[in-house]
Amino acid sequence: MSTPYVLIVEDEDALSTLMQYNFEKEGYQVGVASDGETALAKVEEQQPDLMILDWMLPKLSGLEVIRRLRSKPETESLPIIMLTARGEESDRIQGLDTGADDYMTKPFSMTEMLARIRAVMRRVRPGLAEDKLRHGDIVLDRVAHKVKRDGKDIHLGPTEFKLLEHFMQNPGRVYSREQLLDAVWGSDVYVEARTVDVHIGRLRKALMEYHDHDPIRTVRSAGYALDVED
Repeated sequence: MSTPYVLIVEDEDALSTLMQYNFEKEGYQVGVASDGETALAKVEEQQPDLMILDWMLPKLSGLEVIRRLRSKPETESLPIIMLTARGEESDRIQGLDTGADDYMTKPFSMTEMLARIRAVMRRVRPGLAEDKLRHGDIVLDRVAHKVKRDGKDIHLGPTEFKLLEHFMQNPGRVYSREQLLDAVWGSDVYVEARTVDVHIGRLRKALMEYHDHDPIRTVRSAGYALDVED
């Protein structure tokens, strides 16, 4: 499966950097444009699978960008999530009527943004939205937020779920406690590194409820990894 390419069109550098960091962490390929004209040029260079588009932009507004994209056969169905500080219902209706597939107001939660991206991808490009991750006898369903091992339900808390999801995206890769803290808790939250050990312990216990094999490997003085299948 090819990596979905998301183009962020946002003139606020801090916000576009934050989105880029989080999208890449989720496994997306990311491009960035800070004005409407650059956005259209980037689409011509490489058509994205989805665009995150700010309304208020230098040179060309987000609405004008949508109008131009929708007027061309090759980009008329390009998925677009509009992002704006304009929260009035009339603004939302105008954005959707112009051709946005979804509409989010600032400030927004990154978790919700990622869920909206997956939802739009599922709707318009079903092949690109990887709803289920599989590794050996473990299946993680991102949409239903469920985990099964060997067909049996595994009950995980939200943090354990995010840890397992992170491991399953890169099986075999060793992550330090600091990398796991950054990926699961976020770089702006202060959490003791030992907290990772507690949640790894809970994840292990849940995954081994019906099994003898522990899929989480501890690598001394390095961190943790999800064992690669034999």
